[in-house]
Amino acid sequence: MVLSDPSQQLHVLLALAAVLLFFGISASKVSARLNMPTLLVFLGVGMLAGTEGLGRIAFSDAAAANQIGSLAMCFILFSGGFDTEWKSIRPVLPRGLLLASVGVLLTAVFLAVCCYWLLQWIAPEQRFSFSWCLLLASIISSTDAAAVFAILRSKNVGLKGNLRPLLELESGSNDPMAALMTVFMLGIISREYAEGRPVEWSAYLELIPQFFQQMCIGGLWGALIGVF
Repeated sequence: MVLSDPSQQLHVLLALAAVLLFFGISASKVSARLNMPTLLVFLGVGMLAGTEGLGRIAFSDAAAANQIGSLAMCFILFSGGFDTEWKSIRPVLPRGLLLASVGVLLTAVFLAVCCYWLLQWIAPEQRFSFSWCLLLASIISSTDAAAVFAILRSKNVGLKGNLRPLLELESGSNDPMAALMTVFMLGIISREYAEGRPVEWSAYLELIPQFFQQMCIGGLWGALIGVF
């Protein structure tokens, strides 16, 4: 049904937003009882509300989805950093930053190798390139900060020593590395399409100067904003 009256359209949009908000809040309660990541339940609600689900809501604006997701991620990371005490993470700062950078990189490489081997075994005729597998692994290589914070703070998890602050620090600071690798792999794949052939392995070494440049600039801006 198409509504031509703007006021009716606004009423329908507000009603849909209220329904989605209600199911979103209910999903967080359900995930807490089932010990499931809240993200999975939210994805299920979104799938049910989409064009192939019960809601039949058509949404294909990638730019708006990117902006909304980035804004939500800012709130999630701000909440995690705001609730984390400096005294608790200071003893584990070197190890946490190492896990959030080198650990994420090694995780992405390991996942990419496993994905490449699995795809070659399942569908050898498709000839998937390793760059696509590394892109997929880079997207999923970082720990979900919201899930870790929710589990650690809502459940009485008995973690010994500095393991709890180490997990909080790693999960809250590994997203920049995953985002950097994702953007870098998109550039690699775009170059492969432009040249019509896989890039040389030496092209992956360009990630090293980009890592130091962007991490230093981002860390400096973050420190300045946090101080002032």
